[in-house]
Amino acid sequence: MPDAADKDETGPKPKQPKQPKQPEKPDKPKKPSRAAPAKWKRVRDFALDLPGATEEFPWGETVAKIHKKVFVFLGVDDGSHPLGITVKLTDEVAHAHALTAPGAEPAGYGLGRSGWVQIPLEQKGAPSADLLCDWVEESYRTIAPKKRVAELDDSRSG
Repeated sequence: MPDAADKDETGPKPKQPKQPKQPEKPDKPKKPSRAAPAKWKRVRDFALDLPGATEEFPWGETVAKIHKKVFVFLGVDDGSHPLGITVKLTDEVAHAHALTAPGAEPAGYGLGRSGWVQIPLEQKGAPSADLLCDWVEESYRTIAPKKRVAELDDSRSG
């Protein structure tokens, strides 16, 4: 049996200080394509030109409404989030087509089950402004009262 003289009197070895981890370099924020803000503005302007459309800013986002009902979520354009739109597409073909856009997905908060699709504008291969406006019009036609849809049809035919 070792006697007390054989014991290490220094006690437990002090822990070596941990080397601080090198901070991870944050990914450089990708600059949105120059086309994305122009598309966003064109889609917004198109939406607000539809009969009876109004612009509101609930939750800090831009939305276009008809008779107090949202027909397109436009998000924010201040650079704090990627540019994108969310529309309601009840036509199966249009809905399926929209979901093929890069980064597109059913909208959150359960809206996706009702046909709402979130479409990013900044990704390579994002839909054209013309196609986005077509989807905004379909969303408007789905949400708007029949009277306003008839007004839209009259304005297009005359």
